[in-house]
Amino acid sequence: MAAKGMTIGRLARESGCKVPTIRYYEQIGLMPEPARTEGNQRVYAQRHADRLAFIRHGRDLGFTLDDIRDLLRLSEHPEAPCDQADAIARRHLDGVRQRIARLRLLESELERMAGHCAGSSVAQCRVIEILADHDKCLHDRHAAPD
Repeated sequence: MAAKGMTIGRLARESGCKVPTIRYYEQIGLMPEPARTEGNQRVYAQRHADRLAFIRHGRDLGFTLDDIRDLLRLSEHPEAPCDQADAIARRHLDGVRQRIARLRLLESELERMAGHCAGSSVAQCRVIEILADHDKCLHDRHAAPD
């Protein structure tokens, strides 16, 4: 991206982030306020593009906006120990592993339901039967992931 003088449209195109999202990130304080022209048009610099790339990468990895905010704060102090950043990443990893475990339970239950559905009509359909009676499920912890 260019070093200076970037419009919000250009920043959006080059980052792959939508204009309303960029404005939202500014509104909640994740993105710093850009300079403005005399006509009140936003003008972004490379630091905005770099910060937006950080935010987008964090979102792609599934970090919450609060976690990203904390990681951005930490990144502003490169001399500080990284134990807090590591703790944020480990907490997020634990959450991902929990969601994966729930998805595996969900997968096995859906395979069982679909695999045992040999009825010729809805009246004999195993999928409908299991959905109607939760006690027929193998797992009681297959709630949809967050």
